[in-house]
Amino acid sequence: MPGIDDKRAFVPLKIAVLTISDTRKFEDDKSGSTLAERIEKAGHAVADRAIVTDDVEKIRAQMRVWIADPAVDVIISTGGTGFTGRDVTPEAAEALFEKRMDGFSTVFHMVSHAKIGSSTVQSRATAGVANSTFIFCLPGSPGACRDAWDEILVHQLDYRYRPCNFVELMPRLDEGMRRAKAQGATA
Repeated sequence: MPGIDDKRAFVPLKIAVLTISDTRKFEDDKSGSTLAERIEKAGHAVADRAIVTDDVEKIRAQMRVWIADPAVDVIISTGGTGFTGRDVTPEAAEALFEKRMDGFSTVFHMVSHAKIGSSTVQSRATAGVANSTFIFCLPGSPGACRDAWDEILVHQLDYRYRPCNFVELMPRLDEGMRRAKAQGATA
C-alpha cells in the first residue's frame, strides 16, 4: 500500500515557483500563491518566486537561473500550458530537460479527468529533470495547481512516501557531478 513511512525522516526541499502570465502580478497570482501555500504547509521552503510573461526566452532564462542554483531542488511553473498562441511553457521548458517525465503528464491527466472530464485534453502539463533539478509545468488555474500538488507532488516530493518518491532519487540524478541536492536523503 502506498503511504508515509514514519520510520523515515522528512527531508525539506527548496522549491521555486514560476508563474507564466502576461497579466498577473504577485497581488493577484492565485495559482502561484496556491502552490506557495501548499509547499510551505507540507514543510518545504519556497526558495524563490517569480512571474514572467509568456515568452520562451524569458521562461528559459528564469528556469536556467534556478536550474544552475544548487539551493533549488525543484521548479514548479504554472501557466502557459494550453494551446493558444501565447502558451509556450512546454516549448520553453522541454528544451531544457535532460530527461522527460512522461508519467507525470499521464497521472496529471488522470487526476484532472476525474475533476473536469474531457477538458483535461486542453492541458499540455509536462515535467522533466535538468541538472539534478525536477521541473513540473502545470496549467495556470488554481484548481489544476491544487490537483497536481494534492494528488501527485505532495507525495512524490516527500522522502517518507513509499513505495518510492522523487526525493530518494535526487542524490543519484547527478551521479557524474555529485551536486548537493536534497540534503538528508539517502539512496
